[in-house]
Amino acid sequence: MERKTLLDTHRRYQYSAICDRPTYEWPGGKRLALHFSLNIEHFIFGAGIGNDYAVAQPQPNIRSFGWRDYGNRVGAIRLLDLADTYDFQYGLLANSDVYAYCPGLIERFSAKGHEIVGHGRTDSERQIDMSEETETACIKEVTDTIRDREGRPPKGWLAPYICQTSRSLELLKDNGYEYMMDWPIDDQPIWFSTKNGRILSIPYSHDLNDSIECVSRRTPSQLFCDNLVDQFDEMLSESHQRPLVMSIVLHSFVLGQPYRLRQFRKVIEHIMQHRDEIWLATPGQIADHVKTLPPGTVPGDDA
Repeated sequence: MERKTLLDTHRRYQYSAICDRPTYEWPGGKRLALHFSLNIEHFIFGAGIGNDYAVAQPQPNIRSFGWRDYGNRVGAIRLLDLADTYDFQYGLLANSDVYAYCPGLIERFSAKGHEIVGHGRTDSERQIDMSEETETACIKEVTDTIRDREGRPPKGWLAPYICQTSRSLELLKDNGYEYMMDWPIDDQPIWFSTKNGRILSIPYSHDLNDSIECVSRRTPSQLFCDNLVDQFDEMLSESHQRPLVMSIVLHSFVLGQPYRLRQFRKVIEHIMQHRDEIWLATPGQIADHVKTLPPGTVPGDDA
């Protein structure tokens, strides 16, 4: 069998060391942009895959289903109240089936100006398991549902389980998407190549993610929140050299738990002490600003 070379891996972007790139600024002369991305997810009862906090149980797994559904019934409301209290907006990564399963939930966020980001139909399925026909229909269905409910289509996409196929970027471009957050490759936005033009990659934390940390790694909430503070402080310091994007990734059934939210408030309060030094934005606002930068500023903008 012929050995594949590194250059044959994806052809979506080329290597670029962050220290070799042009320097630019976010609005107001800021160098650190920070976005809060909140996942609001639907899980099919007794079927499909699902985030789990323990050893997988036979279906119907009411313990895990109930834990995840708690996020839609209680945790999401707590996190919406948190945003109201501290005056910031989420990029709401919403499964489109939530509109039907939880009437009015997504609308509570959009009514207050939070950005609605496409996040598949349900987290009980993955794009990587779909045929081309099914994935095409899935992305179109999500796009149409959000457009019908919100009056405009979503600009951005995050695949359930961050799990693209080799054709996903082309399908996203076909459906009018301007950015995606599936590739955890950088701390700055990067343009990706597709057969139909370029699409922007917005940084989205995989490593420091409440689901990975608190559920998969069992990191105590105090340590997880300490890590977030360290991440923020280090990136704020580094941003004096170059522009950066920090993402804080939340799930309603994880950070919506009271004891975790109590610790997370300390993170928010620490960040807000530096509010004048950073740009609190949604992923879509970051993408919009990148499009205004001069040619040659962002890697891949000649794609």
